[in-house]
Amino acid sequence: MFRRITPFILLLAVLSACGTAPAQPTPTNAPQHMTFMAGYKPQANLPFVGVYVAQEKGFFAEENLQVDIKHSPGSGEHLQLVAQGAVEVTTQDAAVLLKRRSDPGLPLVSIALIGQRGQQAFAALKSSGFTSPKDWEGHLVGYKGTPPPDLFALMQAAGVDAGKIELINVGFDPRILTEGKIDVYPVFKSNEPYMIQQWGYEVDLWDASDFGIPTLGLTYVTSEETLAGKPDMLRRFLRAALKGIAYAEENPQEAVDYVIKYAGPETSRDHMLFMLQSELIDLHNEATNQNGIGWQTLDQWQALAGLLVEYEAMQTTEVNSAFTNTLLEPIQ
Repeated sequence: MFRRITPFILLLAVLSACGTAPAQPTPTNAPQHMTFMAGYKPQANLPFVGVYVAQEKGFFAEENLQVDIKHSPGSGEHLQLVAQGAVEVTTQDAAVLLKRRSDPGLPLVSIALIGQRGQQAFAALKSSGFTSPKDWEGHLVGYKGTPPPDLFALMQAAGVDAGKIELINVGFDPRILTEGKIDVYPVFKSNEPYMIQQWGYEVDLWDASDFGIPTLGLTYVTSEETLAGKPDMLRRFLRAALKGIAYAEENPQEAVDYVIKYAGPETSRDHMLFMLQSELIDLHNEATNQNGIGWQTLDQWQALAGLLVEYEAMQTTEVNSAFTNTLLEPIQ
């Protein structure tokens, strides 16, 4: 049966068609959120700088990551937060990582080794006339908190008679060296030497690694659970952060600009540049030249663990699970 279409019905059809919502574009994937907590206050430690640069240059954004950058309030809280899964990545000295895996058994994993040599050395004023650790005999040698294994190993390697040295717990103010209250002072190579030089004193440094002692520096650290559950996120984080480190190596002045943004305008720019350039010295070794920044080997970790056990800094711990290169392999 023929049905007549009235002008009114036709008008409704046209209006209905005009009011149809247009097709929505397919949404892009939202950035994945994660938290990075630096292991200390804002400054130019190299793993920190890599993250600062990656954030400011958009390297994290290129990896579709939204990274919340925080800094540890101290007392090892950053390691606890990583172990609990509240923070995905932090930084830590390799020796401390091993000791915390041993006791209290934190499930920490190094995912990239940034400092291929240890952070610390032992300083004496050049005016002391010391030419080797052997000259420390009959003098006061400082340590911070607990005498470190690398100090004992260094003295043994240099043939020092430990019975002729007085060890003193000196705290964290290097003026005790310039005031003549101590003869040898433990320093972070990228920090206190700059301060002492600014006060008008020249110093000589003794680095345990120069005597064949196994030492390692700062690492990027995650937990075993995060590594198992979010490997792709961690891989993208590392790709961006290592790109940031490489950029800082080529553009140190610009990198320090970003450090100051996080550390505050009251921070000494020259000090931060000294810190960055000092830590860049230990970024490379034969393994990284072959495999890329951050590479780490079982031999390195086993040697460091052996040193810590030998000098009773920790109990024996399983080393194979303390580090991994699996995230580095696809991005180097």
